[in-house]
Amino acid sequence: MMQKSILLGTMIGTIFGVLIGAGFGAITLTLNGILIGLVIGLVLGVVTGALTAALTVRTAGTTGGVSVGAYTGMAFGAVFGMVIGVLIPTSLRVSANTEGMPMLDAIIMGRFHTAILTSFLLAILGTMVGAWIGGKNLIPRNLKEGTNHD
Repeated sequence: MMQKSILLGTMIGTIFGVLIGAGFGAITLTLNGILIGLVIGLVLGVVTGALTAALTVRTAGTTGGVSVGAYTGMAFGAVFGMVIGVLIPTSLRVSANTEGMPMLDAIIMGRFHTAILTSFLLAILGTMVGAWIGGKNLIPRNLKEGTNHD
C-alpha cells in the first residue's frame, strides 16, 4: 500500500504542483516567469507529493479517511514549505525578476514573507495529496455486521 500511495501522491503532487507553479508564474505576465514557476512547481510537487503520501499512509492508514489525510497533508505541507522558504538564499530571493510588480516585490522583500508564501502554497498542495491518498486508502467498516437490529 505504501509504494502505490507514494507513486499516486507523486503523480498528484506533480500535476497540482505544476499548475500552482505555472499559475503563480503567470502573475509576471511573461513566458519566462511561467516556465520558472512551472519548473519550481514540478520539483516541489514531486517531493511534497511523495513525502505527504508516505506520511498520510502512516497516519491515516486504512481507517483515517479523507479528513485525517487532509489534515496530515496540510500540516506537513505548511512545515515543509516554511523550511524550504527559510532556506532560500537571500541572493536568489533578491535577484528574482519580479518585473517591477508591487505584489511580487512585497513577497520577496524579506525571508519571512517568502517563507509564509511557500508554506501556504505547499500546505494547499499537501492538503490535496493527503485528502486524495487518505480517501483512496480508506476501507469502510460494515456497521451492520454483529448487530441485532433486524
